Amino acid sequence: MLKKRPFLSFAISLFVFLALSCATNSLMFTEIDASVEQDNFTAAIETIRRAQEGSRVLYNEKNAISLFLDKGLLEHYAGNYEASSADLQYAEDLIEQAYTKSISEGFLSYIINDNIREYPGEDFEDIYLNIFNALNYYNRGNIEGALVEVRKLSMQNGKLDMLAQKYNYTDPKTGASLDQALKKETGISRIPQIRTANFSDSALARYLSALFYQADGNADSARIEFDQIERAFYANRNVYQNKVPASVEQARNVPEGMARLNIISFTGLSPIKKETFVIHFLPLQHPVLKIAALKLPDMVRRPSAITRIEVIADRTDRTDRAESFYLELLEDMGSVVEETFKARYANILIKTYIRTILKYLTADTATVEATRKGNEFSGFLTAIAARSAFSLTESADIRMSRYFPDKAYIGGINLDPGNYTIIINYYNGNHLVAWEQTETVISINRLNLLHTVNLR
Repeated sequence: MLKKRPFLSFAISLFVFLALSCATNSLMFTEIDASVEQDNFTAAIETIRRAQEGSRVLYNEKNAISLFLDKGLLEHYAGNYEASSADLQYAEDLIEQAYTKSISEGFLSYIINDNIREYPGEDFEDIYLNIFNALNYYNRGNIEGALVEVRKLSMQNGKLDMLAQKYNYTDPKTGASLDQALKKETGISRIPQIRTANFSDSALARYLSALFYQADGNADSARIEFDQIERAFYANRNVYQNKVPASVEQARNVPEGMARLNIISFTGLSPIKKETFVIHFLPLQHPVLKIAALKLPDMVRRPSAITRIEVIADRTDRTDRAESFYLELLEDMGSVVEETFKARYANILIKTYIRTILKYLTADTATVEATRKGNEFSGFLTAIAARSAFSLTESADIRMSRYFPDKAYIGGINLDPGNYTIIINYYNGNHLVAWEQTETVISINRLNLLHTVNLR
């Protein structure tokens, strides 16, 4: 008979449980993704509802932010604007609570594994949820509510203004900096240095602000917001590598007697996290423990099938010739996701590095002691067991929302007031990927804004 090995049995059981859980989650997300690809957002919402029933839910209580973001976005795409607002507002409240809680915690709480804590949300999620909530309010006829949402981003000391300061750690009890707290609590004096994020303004937020101010009759504020679009491009060249769309200038100067049709179109799906490994060499005694593989999240782009978008405006109450134009890229939202993640990634890397150092230091001491009391092979087994245990207890936190778009395109045309059929053609090169059609009335002295979504 073989002797029982409790640690081995536990490890196998844990691996099987995690494998089954991951497989279940993967299947559910595959089902949701398939509905999203077919623009069947109602079916995707229903799948989430079913996935939250029973004891093994798709989004557990520590991942509530992802749940309400995903559901809120899908409700928005389905045209359920009031339900979307409720979900996105709740997600925003949870993000604020998580941030407030984090700045009140001490250093030891700061370095624990993120997976055992409530997911706090990514910076891009906290930014873009206001964009979609603004559009929710606009579609419900509430321009003031839409302005409130975009002001949360663009106002002084708003979310974008405070982004650069968010990861400057200060111990709430002692006022110590990260380096000071690190040395005091652990004795570690050197930590990895990573370039922080450089994103301070959103052209998309400014563009919507300008349109909403126009609709609200506030010409001066609209002018300021239009001016800020070019400044956002200049200040964030790592994100805005395209030109300022010509339709920005056209939208601010509409000829007398003409009505302006503005189009904003969201395409593709934003990047998602995957687990990756980063090798670090540690200054320890035992050779088995000198090399550590840190498990970290990495943002991976999801390719979009759409490369250009054509809009056709056909007047239905007269026999005028239809007019067409192409949309221009305003904001590469996927680049914003990647850029804003850099600061958080640096934060995650530092915490993971500190945890690893502390664990491996303890294991190194035990290994040296085992070698001294027994033999070299005994120390080797102790080191291997420690590495295996660390591998089982560490994993990258890859929680996040999955259904933000990847790109925002804009365009527009000045038209005579009247009834129009608007056709939007989505192309991959010269191949028509998808199209949609809507009937609308274009009027003078009001905001004629259509926004479309195709996540292919």
